[in-house]
Amino acid sequence: MGDESLTEEEFRFHTVGEKLKAERERLGLTLSDLAAKTRIPMRHLEAIEKSDFSSLPGTTYTLGFTRSYARALDMDAATLSDDMRAELAEGGHESYRPPTQNYEPADPSRVPSRTLAWTAAAIGIIIVAAYFAWRSMALMDTPVEPVTVVTTASQDISAPVDNPATNSRSIVVITATDDVWVKIYDADNKRLFESEMEAGDKFTVPSDANNPMIVTGRPNLLDITVDGKAVPSLGKPDKTIADVGVSARALLDRRIGPASGAEGDRPER
Repeated sequence: MGDESLTEEEFRFHTVGEKLKAERERLGLTLSDLAAKTRIPMRHLEAIEKSDFSSLPGTTYTLGFTRSYARALDMDAATLSDDMRAELAEGGHESYRPPTQNYEPADPSRVPSRTLAWTAAAIGIIIVAAYFAWRSMALMDTPVEPVTVVTTASQDISAPVDNPATNSRSIVVITATDDVWVKIYDADNKRLFESEMEAGDKFTVPSDANNPMIVTGRPNLLDITVDGKAVPSLGKPDKTIADVGVSARALLDRRIGPASGAEGDRPER
């Protein structure tokens, strides 16, 4: 649709945020609607509309959010992103970063003395040593049963159980084939990665992450591999997905799903 969707009256707006807001209101959408559609926090969308760059998490995110906002309204994302970059440069915000935590000089009266610090450290060491001593004695009193180790000549990666590719050493790599906003988070909703990826950008999912999951609006623009082997696409083109597991086991389960009669690939009766 591009800027041609704006009325002549709306061309009077000078900032990218004003243009986006005008088109949003023309379409009868609320910020809440856009937040649900783009998966961008509503406070960030509002900050873009007001050109309140100090409330946004840096230049890269501002440009990425702008492109996602524009696509959600069927506007020219590339042009508006370029306009936003120029707007940031004109206002002296081109290379801004979000402010770090504000630290104030320490009050000398509140700083513990060196003697107190060393005493606390010594107590900590004694406690740790006592714990390990107790632990060693407890293990010595525990009977040890023999363990039988069974090995096989080879293992098929398609096996859903006892698959070495699903252990903590498996490497999951997500590669963008075009501009796409991606957020990776764990079971505790801790953000592991969030960015507007460009073609060729890669992200390696931490192997020790607690049930990592993904949210994105364009899953078809992501190539995903587990230990170098491709897995099926996470979703249909330009259809937002959320809470989709991207651990090695979750991805390999998707890969073996069709073979085991997963939904959508069941034979006709």
